[in-house]
Amino acid sequence: MSRTWKTTILAAPAVAGALLAAGLTGMAQAAGGSPDPVGHELWASATIEPGRAGIVHAGGYEGAPLGAGSVLTLTAPAGARVTGMPFAAAGFRGTVAVGGASASYAFEGTAAATAWHGRTFPFVLTVAPDAEPGTRLPDCTLALRDAKGTVHQRGGCAVTVGLPAPTLFRPPSGVALGSAPETSGTAYPGAQVTVVDALEQEVCSATAAPDGSWSCVPGVALPAGPGLLQATATLNGVSATSEQIAITVAG
Repeated sequence: MSRTWKTTILAAPAVAGALLAAGLTGMAQAAGGSPDPVGHELWASATIEPGRAGIVHAGGYEGAPLGAGSVLTLTAPAGARVTGMPFAAAGFRGTVAVGGASASYAFEGTAAATAWHGRTFPFVLTVAPDAEPGTRLPDCTLALRDAKGTVHQRGGCAVTVGLPAPTLFRPPSGVALGSAPETSGTAYPGAQVTVVDALEQEVCSATAAPDGSWSCVPGVALPAGPGLLQATATLNGVSATSEQIAITVAG
């Protein structure tokens, strides 16, 4: 059984603050994967939108203790680069390679028995703006070496390009609407957009145009009174949801 650590997509300026709020040692267990000959496999996963930064938490080592000079290295996948090393625990030093092709945490402390066990190590990855949502970026790897450079554990990191959330700016809130108001907003070009009501029943759907705009009209009259609308965009197996807007349909 392997362990998987995921990330929340963050705008680059907010990464550091979000890490302090979330903490750096939480772990989430997931099924799947095959055991490594030494302990469990190193693993990390993330879903990050094009042009955005996300935090990948790498961990899972349960092999023999490694002392001072041991190093955990993440090689960034094609289409992304490492842009931050926010882990600041005593005894560890983070280094980003020139250009962000890789980054490493080196252990410089004395508590070898607990250096790499029971904790995760955050790497900030920034995905290229032209990355295609739904694709998995290749060649993201992890390796943990001792002070002599001998590899004690290898692993991978699955970085999937996320889909930016759609917007829903029509119909307007605060005004009485007809029973079939035009609904419109923006989404990633080519995404399928579905609008649902408060009961998650489909109201209408459309495909975002090359400029990102979309619009649709309900095929069935909306019930009179207050209600909610929300848009979900889907493309290449990934999806994202807009904020809800409150509407009032005239009786």
